[in-house]
Amino acid sequence: MWGSLGEEVDVLVIGGGITGAGIARDAARRGLKVALVDMNDLAFGTSSRSSKLVHGGLRYLEQYEFSLVFEAVSERRILMDLAPHLVNPLGFLFPVFEDSKHKLWFINAGMWLYDGLSLFRSPKIHKKLKAKDIAELEPAMKQDELVGAPLYYDCSTDDARLTLETAIDAVRAGATVTTYAKVDSLLKSEKGRIHGAVVRDVRTGTVKEVRAHAVINATGPWTDDILSLGKGHKASLLRPTKGVHFVVDREKLPISNAIVCLHPTDDRVLFAVPWGDRTYVGTTDTDTEEDPSEIAATSDDIDYLLDAANDYFPTCPLTRADVISTWAGLRPLMAPEANENEVSESKVSREHQIIIGQDGLITIAGGKLTTYRRMAAEVVDTAVRLLTLMGVVDRKAVKGSTTDEEPLPGGVDWPDDDDHEAVAAEVVAASGDLLPGDVARHLGDTYGGRAKELAAQIKETPTLGERLIPGRPEIIGQVDWAVEEELATEVSDVMIRRTQLFYRDFDQGLGAADTVAQRMQGLLGWDDARRDQSLEAYRADVARSRRWRDG
Repeated sequence: MWGSLGEEVDVLVIGGGITGAGIARDAARRGLKVALVDMNDLAFGTSSRSSKLVHGGLRYLEQYEFSLVFEAVSERRILMDLAPHLVNPLGFLFPVFEDSKHKLWFINAGMWLYDGLSLFRSPKIHKKLKAKDIAELEPAMKQDELVGAPLYYDCSTDDARLTLETAIDAVRAGATVTTYAKVDSLLKSEKGRIHGAVVRDVRTGTVKEVRAHAVINATGPWTDDILSLGKGHKASLLRPTKGVHFVVDREKLPISNAIVCLHPTDDRVLFAVPWGDRTYVGTTDTDTEEDPSEIAATSDDIDYLLDAANDYFPTCPLTRADVISTWAGLRPLMAPEANENEVSESKVSREHQIIIGQDGLITIAGGKLTTYRRMAAEVVDTAVRLLTLMGVVDRKAVKGSTTDEEPLPGGVDWPDDDDHEAVAAEVVAASGDLLPGDVARHLGDTYGGRAKELAAQIKETPTLGERLIPGRPEIIGQVDWAVEEELATEVSDVMIRRTQLFYRDFDQGLGAADTVAQRMQGLLGWDDARRDQSLEAYRADVARSRRWRDG
């Protein structure tokens, strides 16, 4: 949508992560004219590199952050309704051992508080399990000195696709979304007020001025970079921390529920999470000054996570050779007011803040994936107040947020009983019975109700149903869909954020990358050099995720 980017808008959103996409959706649904730009792909940063959980933050109860937990569990319920194909209930076990810091009765009391804060609308109410029950439920988990464990419920998600569908809905509501468009500078009036940005196409170098009555900085770990453009000197609003995960084959670590683990050396909370035919373990939480675009797992990060996994699952010991893929991201946390050395990384607040600078720039930082929709609504409320003061809009004529009511595109017509198999059967039927069951289930879980539209295309052109990699459910038609329906313009966009081949395939999708690149070449009119450039960029992404192996 580069062609329409130069038009004046009410709101310019900088940043295409989950928060920026949420802001664009909310503002467009209120009738405001909106443009969103990102220097890379949608969800390129933190929003595709989280723990992929929609949760209330049980551990925040220990820090007495009750308001944060209440807000999160409330939003968890809303997201289950908005995107039922992407936000799915998942059981969590919190094992308690004889030498655990907190006794089982104490943890169980916390569970009742957790369920209570959700107004008892959790996917399921928690249960208290005895050691013998856990041995049957999760035989891979260590049993020595195990007292018991509450089994409670939060949700898993595909963070990148949640971001993507939010952005797609924003476009459907009238927003302009442009990726690979970098903000080089901010436009200022004679009085020093920011009223737009100079945006550069990172591929061609073409530059446009985008004028806006309100500019919103929703760039996550790049927040300080945008603030620095406005201030003319380096800003330091954030204290980013690094989170790393690794993926292994499910047969190497067979679990049915997410397991809450306390690291044996420092008691940090991390998770082992079942992920279909895979399992992933994470996350770390360390201060860093690394470039968010280049951040990657280190050898120490992986060894740290392996130590925790092998402590909790001694009958399924993992080695570095078992690691299929890794990902690393930065949490854009607000720097605490106290001396940074006095607050550990894990205790830095996850609360978000909205800041309006003297130059009028609105900045949103901090927060959690789970609460993105509410954060976005608060930011748009702030923008509407600013636009009202400027005389651009009549506040009374701008309706309030409705993003808690309207489902995301894939959630439309989803069955009330949340029957994923029923959706898969409809997808098979829509394909004229050309799709096998595993592919149909994959498409339904990925695209929700929209999967039937893709299946109909496969009925007309059966070659679209061919698998990209033998034995895996991803198909060629997903490449076409990513380009034509989901704003994908690079091989990495498809392999990492439109599918999850980068994480799930044993070779991280390298065997299919040529096929994907050639398909995109035909769809986007690339010459051979442009195709090879995009292909090499993906190979570099894979190499970065494997860099830890070299120490």
